[in-house]
Amino acid sequence: MQIEEHIAGYQVSAAAERSMAAGGAAFLAGGSIFVALVDPTKFSFLPVCPLYSITGYACPGCGLTRGFHALFHGDVVTALDFNVLIPIWAAIFLYVFVSLTLLAIRGKGLPMWPTAPRFLWTFMIVLLVFGVIRNIPAYPFTVLFP
Repeated sequence: MQIEEHIAGYQVSAAAERSMAAGGAAFLAGGSIFVALVDPTKFSFLPVCPLYSITGYACPGCGLTRGFHALFHGDVVTALDFNVLIPIWAAIFLYVFVSLTLLAIRGKGLPMWPTAPRFLWTFMIVLLVFGVIRNIPAYPFTVLFP
């Protein structure tokens, strides 16, 4: 099993682990279908970034919903215009989706490198630097603002 068997004395059965993986994969698939079908630029019921709405600064995740919508419709340039880190996010989401699907089907997923501390620290530093750079109000950096 990939999930720790002993979490404070609690054991996760293989069936429960597979069910949770299937639920996670279904959630990712459902969210992807929703973002592909609903244009976030035309509907206002989707949540707005709290940081942007309060401060006017774009967080590192600003533009991801609009970017994924454009990406699902084959418009890679527009997707990158909304958030230049979208290829990294897409690779992570796809890897996690495939791993969860394999775990649900065969009981063993892919190695979960996206949860490795070294990757997480590196990715957090990239997000922090990107969040600062995209909010600098000077020419080359304004291109990164969604």
